[in-house]
Amino acid sequence: MKVTAAVSPSSTAPFVIEEVDLDEPRPEEVLVKLVATGICHTDLHAKAWSSGPIVLGHEGAGIVIAVGAAVSGLMPGDSVVLTFGHCGQCGECRRGAPAYCRHGAELNNAFGGPGLRTDGSATLRKSGEVLAGSFFGQSSFASHSVVHQNNAIKVPDGLDLAVLAALGCGFQTGAGAVLNVLQPLPESTLVIFGVGGVGFAALLAARSAGLLNIIAVDPSAERRELALLLGASAAIDPLAEDAVSKIRELSDGGASHALDTTGVPQVLSSALSSLRRRGKLVMVGIPQGPLSVDAMDLLAHGKTISGSLEGDSDPKVFIPELVGRHQRGGFSIDQLVTRYQYQEINQAVAAQKRGGSVIKPVLLW
Repeated sequence: MKVTAAVSPSSTAPFVIEEVDLDEPRPEEVLVKLVATGICHTDLHAKAWSSGPIVLGHEGAGIVIAVGAAVSGLMPGDSVVLTFGHCGQCGECRRGAPAYCRHGAELNNAFGGPGLRTDGSATLRKSGEVLAGSFFGQSSFASHSVVHQNNAIKVPDGLDLAVLAALGCGFQTGAGAVLNVLQPLPESTLVIFGVGGVGFAALLAARSAGLLNIIAVDPSAERRELALLLGASAAIDPLAEDAVSKIRELSDGGASHALDTTGVPQVLSSALSSLRRRGKLVMVGIPQGPLSVDAMDLLAHGKTISGSLEGDSDPKVFIPELVGRHQRGGFSIDQLVTRYQYQEINQAVAAQKRGGSVIKPVLLW
């Protein structure tokens, strides 16, 4: 079928709105009419690393319009949030950790994948030629997407899908890093290094879990101000003061928990130094270089550092949980969303790169 897509022609060229051909759904796939798609920094990293035309997008939300013969639990008319691909059969998937699926790399076509289904077939073509797609199993910078049923998470009808779209990746990652991995107690002190879409989702999740001591570290004055409005107890400008010293001052010697969303080695080192004894640091940002760790600090003070993909979540369980928190008013992700028409994708990308008041740009289809 003919669909509209925002195509990335190359690693450096702006997105172009074009008509492309979308394959029919296979027996275990569903066809989704997109309503909204979040823009994530991962999309921009993948664009920068791409070697040719590709349709990106991995925070889609929309309405199911057709299902394959082997699909269960979904039907036309269902509202769905699209998330990362996972096989559902390997040991990690069976243990409830699909973010670490042994087949995740090929299912998600992330960072250099061929842009095809795992059987080598294409979901997208342009003028008869294969167009790289299946990014995170969805390529949802498009009006329609064909996805495996594992990628589509049913949500209640009637909700604002532009608000829910980023639950498929960014919001899920930040919230999951707090609720599933760090698991702070209400009396804990959490420091979040970098408050973009992921960091703000972490902040909101921490507040929904009852935390009162949440420190945001970010060079953007607009984002520090918003962090305080959304429940942070303090916000630090790392360019204006020593963040580690200030955190220790605010937290009786150091934070019990820290989250890094930046992937910047120097920031990770600061995050680790800001922890008190037996503190825990989780990193979720794509690494921007090699990390040098003070092993004696880890050993002598019982600190831990770990990575986390997609908030260590099982999307079929965790996305509905986050939707419920949002419906009850305890996870106000609607305050993070700025809407753009899909034709404005390049303006949305530019706004995200500026790192100011636009936290989560979302395209409307």
